[in-house]
Amino acid sequence: MADESELEILILKNALSHQGKADLNSVVKSLIANHPEYRPQIKQLIPRLKELIQNINATGMDEQKKRLLELMPDVDLEEVLSGGKGKKKKELQLPPLPNAVRGKVVTRFPPEPNGYLHVGHAKAAYIDYEYARMYDGKFIVRFDDTNPRNVLPEFYEVQLEDLKWLGIEPDHVYNSSDNIEIHHELARKLLRQGDAYVCDCPVEVLRENRKLGVACQCRVLDADENLRRFEAMFDPSKVKEGEMVLRLKGDIKHPNTARRDPTLFRIIDHPHPRVGTKYRVWPTYDFVGAVEDSLSGVTHAFRSKEYELRLEAYHYLLDKLELRHPHMSEFSRLDIDGLPVSKRKIKPLIERKIVDGFDDFRLPTLRGLAARGFLPEAIRRFVLSQGIGKTEGRVVLSALEAENRKILDPQTRRLYFVRNPRVVYVEEPIPNYPSVVKLAYHPDNKDLGARKVPLDDRQVFYIDEEDAASLKVGEIFRFKGLFNVEVLELPPAPEPIRLKWKGTGLIKETRKVQWVSANPIRVRMYVAEKLYLTISVRTKESKNLESLEILNPTSVRVVDGFCEPAILKDFKERDQVQFERVGFVKIRRLSSHRVDVNFTHK
Repeated sequence: MADESELEILILKNALSHQGKADLNSVVKSLIANHPEYRPQIKQLIPRLKELIQNINATGMDEQKKRLLELMPDVDLEEVLSGGKGKKKKELQLPPLPNAVRGKVVTRFPPEPNGYLHVGHAKAAYIDYEYARMYDGKFIVRFDDTNPRNVLPEFYEVQLEDLKWLGIEPDHVYNSSDNIEIHHELARKLLRQGDAYVCDCPVEVLRENRKLGVACQCRVLDADENLRRFEAMFDPSKVKEGEMVLRLKGDIKHPNTARRDPTLFRIIDHPHPRVGTKYRVWPTYDFVGAVEDSLSGVTHAFRSKEYELRLEAYHYLLDKLELRHPHMSEFSRLDIDGLPVSKRKIKPLIERKIVDGFDDFRLPTLRGLAARGFLPEAIRRFVLSQGIGKTEGRVVLSALEAENRKILDPQTRRLYFVRNPRVVYVEEPIPNYPSVVKLAYHPDNKDLGARKVPLDDRQVFYIDEEDAASLKVGEIFRFKGLFNVEVLELPPAPEPIRLKWKGTGLIKETRKVQWVSANPIRVRMYVAEKLYLTISVRTKESKNLESLEILNPTSVRVVDGFCEPAILKDFKERDQVQFERVGFVKIRRLSSHRVDVNFTHK
């Protein structure tokens, strides 16, 4: 069935283009035009469309605009209000950078090498990369690997492979850990200046003091004592892990808690995949992020809005170290309805074996999206279309699907596929009945060639169960690309349906039914549903309903059917196919026993 958010977006756009009053006929026409695959569902959708239209029309245009922006944060309201008339489609273009000089712009993408990249990383990487290319500048990939416990050696290469799949080629690659000794010297500079101190308070006390804005006794130690303590942190015989940290001397009562003496260095007794056990005093992200941006020549840095409160500490630290300040910008996180766009959510799904791995086609990891059938260029258009604003909003997967469809549709070969096939047969001999029929792989792109589809010499065919269920005795329909038949008898399944041949000439307004005949290939199609469902619950404390995300126990649906023999002859694993009237799929396994495919989208 059609996605509820898609229907709401369509109706909201229709309402706003008609002075706040959506029209059912107009909505239905738009739905079929944009999603022809929904045509068979229209009768079932009409009651829901009427209900949504009534609810939306009951609100004012201001509320309609607000709701549309919630569903599509970067929608062009001007274009919607004009009905798209007289306005050229906007090119994907990032806004200009402040104080940018062509040829001098340097951007960076700083992943932690501890997992596969996901679509949220793609947004950050594309923003950095596109800006560097826009200004003929330099794009750096810096692996922020200064927490040995979080670093896995294989992911240095894995993440570069993920970026390469996106079409992103860095001008320079390096690791934050390469500069660890420079980091230590800068820490000593802060200590000598009295701008940092070594704290030995228990973690619980430290957290409580920061929460309350209370300075601890360590804050008043002189520079010599702090330097002595810092050097002791390097010696495991003197200081154990967790006993001391180096903190920036900020403003302990600052309203922004990120400025309340953040930790800059801590002890981590764990082997590092690059330098082993040579170092045990490692900088935190607060230190590395600012220092490496400055040292590496970054002119314009970007990070997600969740780090916005840390910006003051970022610039304060660079001031104390007398280092150059890059221009920092924040953008909203990419949050897709029903998908866990964060390693924090993805990792437990893998550990609990809810999904099969980081390349599971239900996941928004880049490898998961590739397995599902999404193209890098579609991901690029999708993330750039979200813009670099700070407005938070949950986008729907259909926005990515729309971009992918635009690319796939003109270049993807098509095949007939019938779900849960029902047997039909033409009982009388068909004049000049061919053994093979030649069909084009694409109605408009002749360069994609054609395939030969064999016909059963018993005049037996398989059709989709939905088509079979809607047939009526006496109805004439056309086997697509073949000939016309009349329904003679509709016995209950699994008895075959009797048909009569009715010639080859086109009959106006006769429905076309896709089919499979001789040598059908069994296909199992895996359809990804949302991994998380949003439910409304009523709390004990109040009568208000609250939204709660829960795991979807049926996040994969399996559909079996028959496909033409060409899928084995002309295709290979990881190829993409469009099953007519069903949708795009990506082949995951080919064998004479059965072909397995992942459903991409309609």
